[in-house]
Order: sequence, then C-alpha cells, then structure tokens
Amino acid sequence: MDPRAQVLATAEELGALIATGKPVSVLAVRNGPGDFAGAPRIPGAVDVDLPTELASPGGGTAGSRPLPAIDKLQADARRWGLRTGVPVVVYDHDRCLVAARGWWVLRWAGLSDVRLLDGGFPAWLAAGLPVATTPGAPPPSDVVLTPGGLPVMDADATARMAREGVLLDTRVRVNYIGGATPPGAPRRGHIPGSVSAPAADVLMEDGRFADAETLRHLFHALGADGSRPVGFTCGAGISAAHGTAALASIGVTAAMFPGSWSAWAADPDRPVVVGATPG
Repeated sequence: MDPRAQVLATAEELGALIATGKPVSVLAVRNGPGDFAGAPRIPGAVDVDLPTELASPGGGTAGSRPLPAIDKLQADARRWGLRTGVPVVVYDHDRCLVAARGWWVLRWAGLSDVRLLDGGFPAWLAAGLPVATTPGAPPPSDVVLTPGGLPVMDADATARMAREGVLLDTRVRVNYIGGATPPGAPRRGHIPGSVSAPAADVLMEDGRFADAETLRHLFHALGADGSRPVGFTCGAGISAAHGTAALASIGVTAAMFPGSWSAWAADPDRPVVVGATPG
C-alpha cells in the first residue's frame, strides 16, 4: 500500500467514506477549549483538546507537553467512540500542524488505522462538503490502547540521534538559530547536531502536504533518506509529530522526542548551540 495513503486522507476520500455509512471516527483537534464553542466542523466530528487530552501536565525537564498517561488516554478514546478496526481521521483548522499531535499519539498508543485529513478543515470546505456546528456524540467504546506503537526518544537518546543519525528540528528557523535570552526566559538555540527542518516546509500554499517526490527531495537533502536513523524534535512535541507524519508518508519511520526543546532547555547540563549551523 502507498505509504502516503496510510498517513493522509483527502477531503474527497473522507467525504466518500462518510457517505457510504461505513464506520469512521473523525476527531477535530483543538488547541484549547476556547476553540470549541460553535466551531464549524465536519459532521459527526468529536472535539479533542490537545493540552488536556493529548498531553499530560508538564514542566521542567518533562517538557511542556509530555505524553498522556495511557490509562487516561484510553478513557478519553473510549469517550470519543474509537473502536478497534474502525478507521480514524484527525483534522484541525491549521494545516495539520495541531492535528498531527493527535495522529502521532494515537499511533503511539497502538491504533494502526489513523490518518490526517490532508489540508485540514480548509480542504474540506474547498471540496464543497457539508459542515455542522454541533459536536458528534458517538456511543462510548471499549477500545484498548497499548503504548509503544511509534518510537519515542528521551533526552539522552536524542543526543545520540544527533551524533549517530539525523535529528531534525521542526521549529521555525528563528527559534532554531536562537540568540540572546532575556532574564528569566528559557534558553534559546538548538540541540547540538540537530538540523533545521521547519514544519511548514513540507506544505504547499493551500496547506496540503507536498507530493511524495518533493518530500523525498526535501528530506534527502536533510540527510533523512532512510539510510540512517531519523529523529524529530521541536518546541514541545507538536510540530515534530507533523514532521514524523510527513516522513512516514514517504515510507520512512522516525522517532520523536516528546519533551523537545522545552525539556532540553530546562536542563542546565544540556549543551545549546546558537547559530544557523548544527554545531
């Protein structure tokens, strides 16, 4: 099967699947409860709150967005109506840059048929498909989640990846470069050996992922051609999930550092590089 089809679903594909009446779970990932009330949505979509449902409370060297506890995630997934063997499509209103965290967390938790809506909600609107304002209310399920479906790195493994493999940093380039740090603010810069790979670089102007050939050229130029291990880091484990999905769409599996820069910079013993080169 085409690896892209295992990671991404087009709006037309999702619309056709819903029209058949076959079971499918659609999750609308929101970055905070303020995004929920009356928000336009794909009919039947269930709201998922990234800060409280796709992450655990963070801080310090745990990072801003640690992985959710598997028992809480399972309880939430049951409330969302997720079922073993039923496909899941995850979307947002921001080019999958938020929804990718949902894709990654659910894949990590053992669900294999999870895809991102390519282009997000704007692609759904552009396809002329129906819109609702009331959240979906599926019956609760008894789905069982098991962690370990996708590879995870801690800070030590991330440091090794930068030395022995390819470590890609998906933050905007100005954050990667870093510079002077105001008093009391977290350190700026990047993990030594990491390569700048801003998440938005894999997207076209309309927010959809670039075609497979373009993505291969992009990642090969960064050294991520599958010949060496690849890892992703970002600010707090959100855009790194987006990079992991983009690479998976061309058939290359990568590990992710959920704590990312927020965890690394909180440890005063971890070195930091300032500047435009990996260091």
